[in-house]
Amino acid sequence: MQNKLELNVRGMHCASCVLKVEKAIKKVSNVKEANVNLATERATVNYEGDLDLNQVKKEVQKTGYDIELPEKHEMQGMHGMEGHDHAAMLKEKEIKDLKNKFILGAILSVLILLGTYQEFLSFLSFIPRNSMFIILLLLTIPVQYYVGLMFHKRAWQGFKHFNFDMDSLVSIGTNAAFIYSLFVILFPNFFTGTSLEAEVYFDTAAIIITLIVLGRYLEAKAKSRTSLAIKKLIGLQAKTATVMRNNKEIKIPIEEVKINDILLIKPGEKIPTDGTVLFGYSSVDESMITGESIPVEKNIKDIVIGGTINKNGVLKIKATKIGKDTMLSQIIKLVEEAQGSKAPIQRLADKIASVFVPVVVSISILTFLTWYFIGPQPAFNFALLNFIGVLIIACPCAMGLATPTAIMVGTGKGAESGILIKDAGALEMAHKVNIILFDKTGTLTKGKPEVTNVLALNNSKEKEVLLYSSIAEKNSEHPLAESIINYAKKIKLKIPSPSKFENVPGHGIKAYLRGKTILNGNRRLMKINKININQYEELLNKFEDEGKTAMLVAVNKKIIGIIAVADTLKENSKEAIAEIKKLGKEIYMITGDNERTGKAIAEQLDIDNVLANVLPDEKAAKVKELQGKGKIVAFVGDGINDAPALAQADLGIAIGSGTDVALETGSIVLVKSDLRDVVKAMRLSKFTLKKIKQNLFWAFVYNILGIPIAAGVLYPSFGFLLNPIIAAGAMAFSSVSVVSNSLLMRRYKL
Repeated sequence: MQNKLELNVRGMHCASCVLKVEKAIKKVSNVKEANVNLATERATVNYEGDLDLNQVKKEVQKTGYDIELPEKHEMQGMHGMEGHDHAAMLKEKEIKDLKNKFILGAILSVLILLGTYQEFLSFLSFIPRNSMFIILLLLTIPVQYYVGLMFHKRAWQGFKHFNFDMDSLVSIGTNAAFIYSLFVILFPNFFTGTSLEAEVYFDTAAIIITLIVLGRYLEAKAKSRTSLAIKKLIGLQAKTATVMRNNKEIKIPIEEVKINDILLIKPGEKIPTDGTVLFGYSSVDESMITGESIPVEKNIKDIVIGGTINKNGVLKIKATKIGKDTMLSQIIKLVEEAQGSKAPIQRLADKIASVFVPVVVSISILTFLTWYFIGPQPAFNFALLNFIGVLIIACPCAMGLATPTAIMVGTGKGAESGILIKDAGALEMAHKVNIILFDKTGTLTKGKPEVTNVLALNNSKEKEVLLYSSIAEKNSEHPLAESIINYAKKIKLKIPSPSKFENVPGHGIKAYLRGKTILNGNRRLMKINKININQYEELLNKFEDEGKTAMLVAVNKKIIGIIAVADTLKENSKEAIAEIKKLGKEIYMITGDNERTGKAIAEQLDIDNVLANVLPDEKAAKVKELQGKGKIVAFVGDGINDAPALAQADLGIAIGSGTDVALETGSIVLVKSDLRDVVKAMRLSKFTLKKIKQNLFWAFVYNILGIPIAAGVLYPSFGFLLNPIIAAGAMAFSSVSVVSNSLLMRRYKL
């Protein structure tokens, strides 16, 4: 059995960082898979047996990064808010640290820049040039080795283990400028009689580091905003609860609430945890969970969700779920996992990142050698600046952030609207689907059928037909059984329990009472019990043409009547089907009903394709059949009986009930059970993929154009060289622009 653990990783800034950390974690025994998300800065580790977390930390630290080990209660599967608070605190600390380093770097860089160009500033002309070089050295050391220390530390770790990343490029480039400048100061006579100028490049090293730190600061702030959906969900949880103990009201922290505690919720208060109403009547605002603005009425025996708001009445509830088991905690966990997952499209960026840094280092060395031997004088200075420019502009940061930031915002956007997307692959797949297969009962219909006709046959009476049907269905949990029992109770029939009953899936019920064998079901049930029903076909067809499910009732192999039951369509089913058709998707309806009944329901919804007479265990096979024709299939079902079909489909969309969401089934869960959200999910998928492609396009174009320009390809024709300082600014801008483009998705209206 595989276990899963999420760990916070510190210090990553580019796509190659991600690959290094993944590679390090995979070295540890029992680790089967490791996926690292740059935007969330979290590693998802799948492992078998025991996992040596200290070894995980050791391997990651070898690469120059750090990883936070979970507390014991987290390893045991507890799901609290402490981890989120701790992660948020560390993120705030990181942002503050980057801000302070940028301010220091900016102040010193301005002074270094002024000193570098002192010949243009008369108020500095009194300082000898050699003395100015010393001053510039002293001003640059704090920028190079304090503000930029993180780059050099990680680069050194990388060099030791032959791993290279963005920090390696920054460290090599700025150290090249710094060390060359130091050489100029220590050996000024070296340049006498040569064509080289005794010039320093402390300004290049200092300004590059300062600009990159600024980029990291802006990037960290922007990334923290991409997880806004998670923060909102966490903020929904009540901090305290009023519990009834010994007939007294006691206010306790939410962590102390236990299963079966009786909780008192007054008007305007948050409902502390999931539970069942024992006393009172009120309306509850569930918009924060379902996205539905209209309050839901709650009465005795109704289920309430933790985090929702009690509007007007006083409620007493019994706590049924606490801690990690509540719906809110499950949703938070689901959104976190989705935001930490990788979309298939990200594989392209990962593959490029794996070879990117070594290729860039090779290009920079080739650039240096080319311009050193064929460049204009002073050739060394010229070659050095181009060498640094290539290293600095070749930033894989934007490449690494392109996909995860868009996925984070997209899944968060969905969660805010009651559309829970379980992984990035599902988000990418949704708009590619060309067939949507809808289960009928509970998905297109309300799943609460009602008896419409009781027809007595062969000298029996209506009450007799209903009584025998009710006896057969008394112990069944099928929605049709519930409708018959409710109707019998309505006319105050006393229903004895059968001595024995047998559920025949897809056919009906066989029951026994006082020597009588009762059959209640469809044609197939009668056929396998060798009862001739030819004379009743016209009656059955009539009911089925009206979209009703007709059940035959037989006692001791004699037909005594027919009971017709109708299920009503959900309010928004017709509108949802019409909107899906506008997207150009092919729609199928699958049902256990016979073809005539299925088509009658399908006609009401304007669905052309009907798969009828399908038993529950045959649904997955029907999905597979469509896939065999080269179709990309989405299956929309209730997430319980339809689990095999949801798993078989390319995209499983589970309908939630709003209070009992089938979180473990399907790739997408519609909390509101509103089929219009299928359309919203597909639109969100298409929009998110559009943003990812935009991000990747600009990230690749930036590098494809930037590296040759920095290498000096425009110089022979246009005399244009890219200053390393401008390269650093462009590199910082590329990462911030990708994250900002993803953040614009928050304005998108589903």
